[in-house]
Amino acid sequence: MSIPIWQVDAFADRLFTGNPAAVCVLDRYPSDEWMQNVAAEMNLAETSFVVPTDEAGSFHLRWFTPATEVDLCGHATLAAAHTLIEQARVEAWELIRFQTRSGELTCTQADSRITLDFPATPPTVVDLVKDPDFGGRIFNKIHYDKLLDALGIGDATVLRSKYDLLVVVEDASILKSLRPNFNAIADINTRGVMVSAAGGSNGTDFVSRFFAPQCGINEDPVTGSAHCCLAPYWADRLGKTSLVGYQASSRGGTVACEVVGDRAHLTGTAVTVLEGRLLSKPS
Repeated sequence: MSIPIWQVDAFADRLFTGNPAAVCVLDRYPSDEWMQNVAAEMNLAETSFVVPTDEAGSFHLRWFTPATEVDLCGHATLAAAHTLIEQARVEAWELIRFQTRSGELTCTQADSRITLDFPATPPTVVDLVKDPDFGGRIFNKIHYDKLLDALGIGDATVLRSKYDLLVVVEDASILKSLRPNFNAIADINTRGVMVSAAGGSNGTDFVSRFFAPQCGINEDPVTGSAHCCLAPYWADRLGKTSLVGYQASSRGGTVACEVVGDRAHLTGTAVTVLEGRLLSKPS
């Protein structure tokens, strides 16, 4: 028995850029152990597992890193929608509805661009004195100093979102020159650390990088879910609701963002890199 699987570069307009994700479409969900083993074998930032529901255009969607299942992933959702359209599982014009651990997420395609409708996760200021507890994770002055030391930054503004920490620096050159200590970042109890700055080139409103060693990903190439936080932050700071973000990893990727109430619309393109078959029977 074999299972089809695709590898897709998301938030990319050409091969070998953006963020690669694996997409596995199944008739039903196998065990969590099997899916985690597949994700570890693929060894990409995310592997998405898609199972159709009984309704047309509606699918269950789950995401696994090589180390763990996550609650929200943008680039692997974009990759899943791209694959369903390319494999004629849905019509190109059809609204795709994904049932996920973060609720229903929808995707639409216009020309070659796919827009994800995600919940916005605007950041809040960290009060270092009161030892804030977010999602069971403590972050205080000790962790602040340790974080900046791990990033090699002397001073910065630190905020927190539902999932991650956001470190805002004053110049994009600081962000691009970072050489983080990933072991030290992994000791800080957070899903990931975003570092962001205003500006960029070619019409970019803000730039960012994303580090998630606790999830088995030292640096994620392009992180859709991080833009659910970055978009409302920069929208408020820049006084505009439509923005373009660039994630300045070695692969790089562009995310067009629009803040609509409590939602973040993230738009990008994707390219299929390879198609194969898993020679493993789901357990």
